[in-house]
Amino acid sequence: MQSGRRLPAAEPIAIVGLSAIMPGAGDVAAFWRALVEGRDMMTDVPPERWLVDEHYDPDPQAPDRTYAKRGAFIPRVAFDSMALGIPPAALPATDSAQLLALLAADRLLTGTGLLDGVDRDRVGVFIGCAALQLQAVVGARAGRPVWRRALLDSGFDEAAAETVCDRIGEYLVPWQPETFPGMLGNVVAGRIAKRFDLHGANFTVDAACASSLAALSVAVDDLRLGRSDLVVTGGVDTMTDQATFICFSKTPALSPTGDCRPFDADADGTLLGEGVALFVLKRLADAEAAGDRVHAVIHGIGAATDGSEVSVFAPSRAGQERALRRAYAAAGYEPRTVGLVEAHGTGTPAGDAVELAALRAVFGESGGGVRCALGSVKSQIGHTKAASGAAGLLKAALALSHQVLPPTIKVERPHPELARGDSPFYLNTTARPWFHQADHPRRASVSSFGFGGANYHLALEEFRPAEKSGARPAARLPVRDDHLGRVFGCDHFGKLPPRCGLIR
Repeated sequence: MQSGRRLPAAEPIAIVGLSAIMPGAGDVAAFWRALVEGRDMMTDVPPERWLVDEHYDPDPQAPDRTYAKRGAFIPRVAFDSMALGIPPAALPATDSAQLLALLAADRLLTGTGLLDGVDRDRVGVFIGCAALQLQAVVGARAGRPVWRRALLDSGFDEAAAETVCDRIGEYLVPWQPETFPGMLGNVVAGRIAKRFDLHGANFTVDAACASSLAALSVAVDDLRLGRSDLVVTGGVDTMTDQATFICFSKTPALSPTGDCRPFDADADGTLLGEGVALFVLKRLADAEAAGDRVHAVIHGIGAATDGSEVSVFAPSRAGQERALRRAYAAAGYEPRTVGLVEAHGTGTPAGDAVELAALRAVFGESGGGVRCALGSVKSQIGHTKAASGAAGLLKAALALSHQVLPPTIKVERPHPELARGDSPFYLNTTARPWFHQADHPRRASVSSFGFGGANYHLALEEFRPAEKSGARPAARLPVRDDHLGRVFGCDHFGKLPPRCGLIR
């Protein structure tokens, strides 16, 4: 293909590679097992993150304190920093988001054959990422003049004040030449591009909690415009420090009861999570020509900004509706043909109500009387912020390729909007086979919304190879047979009893 040749806007895009490090799951296979089993990955804040006793207060009005002390956290992950091109001495000066994204990319690209035969001049890297924790940690060293003045004002002499300031500095990460790039968000993408000698564009996209779908939108455009032949995209967020908890507490958005229950009538807020999810994308025609394994096919992305109707942090029904309608217009099919919506679903009362109203408006216009499964991965891993869209896409892509509807857990009483008999949606609370009898492939959608009015909605469907296609559907990941038998009422996956009804 000649560089710069414009392609049709509707060119389908194939997801040909997945990699992830998620709460309670060190890789994609473990994450899929956790999803299907409906495991709750919420825990108390680990002491290696921060000490709860120093920053927690159940009073939401307590200054400089968080009233939440639970979240979802990435497990310890072993890696060889030298193998990734990072000397051990530079590790304290390298943010965890950069390290984990590089590790996930290494798993994605090393030994997988995805870069074989691809011109590396035409490989781009676009990652959704917001603030990095190291910037605040290292930046704290600049507070020394304030510490010193406070000590002098408290009666310390000059020598004692300097001694105390030196002692405080020992608790903080020291500056070194690697510190500046190590705390920059754009270097999350830059390290991947440099490590794998990729010469296309690379940058990160910050659209707050919509960052990873915003990055994916850029990646899809790069492929459709003919600038790239392969892209690495997704999202990373490891910001669960005490400052992030305090920020969300003062909004306030965190659950005072310590749980995240999207679309439950008693939902009272979200909980914070961490996560990395990366994808390799190619034009579907190129994936078929290369004989790639395809996990799912992207057909449409809708983006919209709220405008002036609400504040910068309030959800907007109109903005979300615009994004949904644009996604299905780009995909070229009606919402009524969608069988699963992986919602933004934060579990905040205001956010859930607005999102349900927007979904109902758009899906109701489509007609057809078909009910669609609705869910949110945040019920299991919390709100992974800049990586939340990537987490939702990973769940939806795995659901399509495995033909399984994963559960949304912790729902005791569905939101009143969902309890209405004329709702286009039902909450899927148990893993079940995704039966399908329509004349089109299974279809799923993913939403992600961010502060500042950023709204994104993604329309994708399962891969059905053409008659002469060299591509194949992605291999199914193993899940415990005993669990599948218990959930599906069958001896093993693939042999379902007649009583299993049609789930669309």
